[in-house]
Amino acid sequence: MPAKKTMLRPHGAASKKASIPPDIQSTRGVKTWKDATAWLRARGIEDIECITPDLAGVPRGKMMPTSKFTGDTSLALPSALYRHTISGEYPEESGQFRYEPRDSDLKLVPDLSTLSVVPWETDPTAQVICDVVGSNGDQVSYTPRNVLKNVMRLYEEKGWRPVVAPEIEFYLVAMNDDPDYPLHPPKGRSGRSILGGQGYSIAGINEFDELIDDIYHFSEKQGLEIDTLIHEEGPAQLEINLRHGDPIELADQVFLFKRTIREAALKHGIYATFMAKPMQGQPGSAMHIHQSVVDMETGKNIFSNPDGSASKEFFHFIGGMQAFVPKALVMMAPYVNSYRRLTPDMSAPVNNAWGYDNRTTAFRVPVSNAAARRVENRLPSSDANPYLALAASLAAGYLGIVRGAEPTEASEGTANEGSVELPRGLLEAVSLMESEPALGEVLGEEFIGLYAGVKRGEFETFMQVISPWEREFLLLNV
Repeated sequence: MPAKKTMLRPHGAASKKASIPPDIQSTRGVKTWKDATAWLRARGIEDIECITPDLAGVPRGKMMPTSKFTGDTSLALPSALYRHTISGEYPEESGQFRYEPRDSDLKLVPDLSTLSVVPWETDPTAQVICDVVGSNGDQVSYTPRNVLKNVMRLYEEKGWRPVVAPEIEFYLVAMNDDPDYPLHPPKGRSGRSILGGQGYSIAGINEFDELIDDIYHFSEKQGLEIDTLIHEEGPAQLEINLRHGDPIELADQVFLFKRTIREAALKHGIYATFMAKPMQGQPGSAMHIHQSVVDMETGKNIFSNPDGSASKEFFHFIGGMQAFVPKALVMMAPYVNSYRRLTPDMSAPVNNAWGYDNRTTAFRVPVSNAAARRVENRLPSSDANPYLALAASLAAGYLGIVRGAEPTEASEGTANEGSVELPRGLLEAVSLMESEPALGEVLGEEFIGLYAGVKRGEFETFMQVISPWEREFLLLNV
């Protein structure tokens, strides 16, 4: 692979109006409800969107006038919201999957540190990400943000703090309102559809210069920080890299970035898609996750010894990734389409190997100094809910450290030449997740049962669709 080239643009702090008091000039987030009221008033915000991710990572919530939001209004959503499939259907009860008998309300609790404007709206609008609690105020264990928070608490109890940096790939595609027709790349500023083989091409990025300008502009207005942007191997396939930081904050950013990129693309008459495999014969889209762990007291990376060598925790973390990521893969590859990406010879790892600066392995250790020693998980696809993908990946590493899991030897050559070492489909992945007791311990049994039931429901819906392949090869031949 060629040396990585990046597309950098200035995107410093947004300009601040002199009339806005210093304590509420922040583009993103406030500390108190009093500050929130002043922040909204200073910007003339008329409406606010109170949003939270469902199991698929789709924003759900309520929109209301600002005066109602700051007036001690109780916000509620039905519990069934976390029991429907990506197509909006409600599966039959099976295994540990059950509906709440009363379909009672869950309460939305705004996290004021996420307050920001919605820059693509014509009327002054703000948004805030909400946590979800029960009617008595208790945390709801199965909601995505809470699943990740629970994993974070496990690290905190050991005196550790995970640090992550996601990389999100996506395709730009021409608008297509008929799902029976294949997707194809949009036309760029040259008037021609961009072709594949444009990895790290600056010219490929420049084909969509105005769209990328809007992505940066929208991101700046929301206080979202892009580290780099590149063109990937697929036609009109881009990748955005985010700066490393706290897993909850980075999951929030991915959650908002997906929405931001879709809105920017729609403004230019094209689609942005995070499907794992949107076009046949082209590379899939991944969400690679770089991970390290620091000591909360010293701030030192626990993956490195004082002399700069790799620590035992580093190798145990990798051992945990190898032992548990395949069993939690359904949280990183959540749809039937996700497994079309995880196939041989399509630029994605289909193994359980690790190696130093080896992109053919599932778990790559990039070249770095001791302070930045980290493990890149290359298995998650960009269709994954970022909260759940991060929770699963960090949970696997945590289990490896606390259980002293030993990794295999590092792969020196190509790791993708053998048989596929991962689940080959959605149902197999669901069964593997359910069969591992350790995942229930760290992610919550209620979440495992609920998530498995939804995924089985999605598979049954998929099986009702007759594909072009079946019509082409079975219609007259069997």
